[in-house]
Amino acid sequence: EEEMFRPNMFFLLLLPPIIFESGYSLHKGNFFQNIGSIILFSVFGTAISAFIVGGGIYFLGRCVFFSSVLCSPSFAFGSLISAVDPVATIAIFNALNVDPVLNMLVFGESILNDAVSIVLTNTAEGLTRENMSDVSGWQTFLQALGYFLKMFFGSAALGTLTGLISALISFFSFGDTYHIDLRKTPSLEFGMMIIFAYLPYGLAEGISLSGIMAILFSGIVMSHYTHHNLSPVTQILMQQTLRTVAFMCETCVFAFLGLSIFSFPHKFEMSFVIWCIVGIYFLLYFLDTFLVLVLFGRAVNIFPLSYLLNFFRDHKITPKMMFIMWFSGLRGAIPYALSLHLGLEPIEKRQLIGTTTIIIVLFTILLLGGGTMPLIRLVDIEDSKPRKRNKKDINLSKTEKM
Repeated sequence: EEEMFRPNMFFLLLLPPIIFESGYSLHKGNFFQNIGSIILFSVFGTAISAFIVGGGIYFLGRCVFFSSVLCSPSFAFGSLISAVDPVATIAIFNALNVDPVLNMLVFGESILNDAVSIVLTNTAEGLTRENMSDVSGWQTFLQALGYFLKMFFGSAALGTLTGLISALISFFSFGDTYHIDLRKTPSLEFGMMIIFAYLPYGLAEGISLSGIMAILFSGIVMSHYTHHNLSPVTQILMQQTLRTVAFMCETCVFAFLGLSIFSFPHKFEMSFVIWCIVGIYFLLYFLDTFLVLVLFGRAVNIFPLSYLLNFFRDHKITPKMMFIMWFSGLRGAIPYALSLHLGLEPIEKRQLIGTTTIIIVLFTILLLGGGTMPLIRLVDIEDSKPRKRNKKDINLSKTEKM
């Protein structure tokens, strides 16, 4: 049990530094230039994928293709398995000089997607704990929508407010006004930054909001405002420390993820696993296998939304870019941690969800992650010519070049 992957340890210790560093080091110019597309993919796209996977599991379970799972747990699983973690894909994108728009769409989607997936999973799990027997389907939908909006916007507002408070404190804390100049004591200044980095997560979790969403927006705001009030020593120290800690946390996450394969008794149903990954072949072979629902949900997310966005974008999302975005939907530690966090009964259901999730995670990381570089070279999507700066391009932060 020493090597067991514990959800509480993951969500309280390992995930916050990774998410905060993602927001703090974000290239905000490209991010906000593509913010409409990123929000559409990460919010509506994730919801589409969650409904397809969750609905497929529920209805196929009712058809006795595998163990039946109730409605709310089905959509909870669909939500958690929709979280993408394209760390390997982003590294390959940077190494191959891929189109910066494609790079930012995948990276930006993954940042918000994790938070949205966690909020959707918590929403579905919250509905399972309530008595919904006397509530109609429409009322259930409205209740879930209200819970999601409260979690999403409430957490984002809390993170933004915390970041702005840190900026004000750092701005008014040097000089002779309060007889203290934090810029002359980098250790104290750095300690204050670390406290404000974790503060929104603890506050959000304490009032039943999403700590991940709060700490993400706090990181974005602090890098844009608070960062420029710091001394040069603390600026460099903050950036390098965050990168180091985030790298160590990611390494620990994948180490625990590998060890967790042997840490609990697995319940394996081949039909359940296959239907989860392969849903696209459902249209071709009619009730064939389920490892496809995840890929099918990702396809229904990426392709229709990309065609819709092209009506409003100057820099179009090409079919090759759409295919790479669909292929790069790797699953990581967040889906597995969420699967262990679900309070399903009996224990066999929980083991079934956990086993299926880790198989899907390994399948996408090893097969899709390993095939990304050959696929990019095959479709020839590398950006051979540097793209000219458009008048609409914006640069919002000096931290992007540091």
